[in-house]
Amino acid sequence: MMNLASGLVDTAGANPDRAALRLGNDVMSYRVLEQGSARMARVLRDRGLAPGDRVAIMLPNIPEFAIVYYGVLRIGGIVVPMNPLLKAREIAYYLGDSGARLIFAWHADADEARAGARGTEADVMVVGPDGFHGLPASGASADDVTERHGDDTAVVLYTSGTTGHPKGAELTHANLTRNCEIVATEGLGLTSDDVIFGGLPLFHAFGQTCTLNAGVASGACVTLLPHFRAEEALAVFAEHGVTVLAGVPTMFSRLLQAPGKDTYDVSRLRLCFTGGATMPPPVVRAFEAAFACAVLEGYGLSETSPVAAFNSPTGKRKPGSVGTPVPGVRMRVVDEEGGDEVPHGETGEIVIRGHNVMKGYWRRPEETAAAIRDGWLHTGDLGRVDEDGYFWIVGRKKDVIIRGGYNVYPREIEAVLYEHPAVAEAAVIGLPSPDLGEEVGAAVTLAPGAHATADELREYVKRQVAAYKYPRKVWIVDALPKGPTGKILRREIVPPVESSRP
Repeated sequence: MMNLASGLVDTAGANPDRAALRLGNDVMSYRVLEQGSARMARVLRDRGLAPGDRVAIMLPNIPEFAIVYYGVLRIGGIVVPMNPLLKAREIAYYLGDSGARLIFAWHADADEARAGARGTEADVMVVGPDGFHGLPASGASADDVTERHGDDTAVVLYTSGTTGHPKGAELTHANLTRNCEIVATEGLGLTSDDVIFGGLPLFHAFGQTCTLNAGVASGACVTLLPHFRAEEALAVFAEHGVTVLAGVPTMFSRLLQAPGKDTYDVSRLRLCFTGGATMPPPVVRAFEAAFACAVLEGYGLSETSPVAAFNSPTGKRKPGSVGTPVPGVRMRVVDEEGGDEVPHGETGEIVIRGHNVMKGYWRRPEETAAAIRDGWLHTGDLGRVDEDGYFWIVGRKKDVIIRGGYNVYPREIEAVLYEHPAVAEAAVIGLPSPDLGEEVGAAVTLAPGAHATADELREYVKRQVAAYKYPRKVWIVDALPKGPTGKILRREIVPPVESSRP
């Protein structure tokens, strides 16, 4: 029997006066956070919510997110995190599909939430800039946490929905508890003296596990930033003494490009952890040089709670790789035909098995069966494993460009583009070609103050890769489309009518 919320109760009992959450100058102790979650639990019970009921949270990175999150969990409910940027039509889908009975919405998004909730079973509770109104003066006692089986669902986390409607990954109490313990101990070596940067969205698995839950498990302070902006983040690093940064590659790129970055005191920063996409080696080297701290690359999916592999801070690490599987997790690289393991160094699909793999997709048994076969989660990610057991991500199966019968992996070409000193970000995509099936294209943003033409960038890549791989079409844009965590969305890139020519 277990409950993910028990971690908060235990930490608050051991370190009640330590800072748990910080937003600007406002600091919330573990005692106040735990008591707030207990009061929220009483509100939910008074509204008739019971174990297994779903509650949606559509809030930015503010302390109230954590209060609701742990309040729902402690009554045995299921959290349905949602992006505050969703519109009414999308909200209606999430609420309808999950069957949520209640949604907590930020006041600025209340109209969209109410519109989306119409026709569903969900009531709307609005959270204002001053926090909650009408919470009882007291809540449940510290030991009043509903016991759940490890296999009971704690969170339904909707995937990005690259094809069709998003699917809800059912993450259990055991999934999330074990994953955050591994991140806090083996992964980041967190202690109660750490200050973790909370710039990753808390509605995403990466932010929940690697900042909020890992921070609570270790008694660290999570300093929140509702919207990531590089200069604001640097100010938080300096003012709050941030020691650990968890982020996606675009965050690191933006921090490197921030004007006046050298004027901020970031000397307490000891460790960085990145995932969500492969970090280009030039960005890793530049960041480590500029900020004097190690960058550990990891790998995972929403379906794996999310961490599946990482480079250890105490052992050997290989920049460019995503490290080795975390304790208790197995990873293999298999072929497309029969699922047989491929030799070291060859490319295939990554499959994962272990305590981190989701229970399944919410109310989608057929899609669950297609994704999890013989206990192995088929990720759809292409990669390879070297003789030391380190995994290297090549790309998504659906992102592979087939040019005249040859496979081109976008991340390989992007890595070359990132080597160019003028390039800030790059995304390589397939373009329709009447002769070859697909042609290779690249959208690029330039670093502040840098200058380069599309032709120069194309020729730069051409000199370093096989003739069939280099992008015949290159175009420079002001910004690349990104998802809620800052991950570049290749599928939303629209090439211009006229691009550079070979």
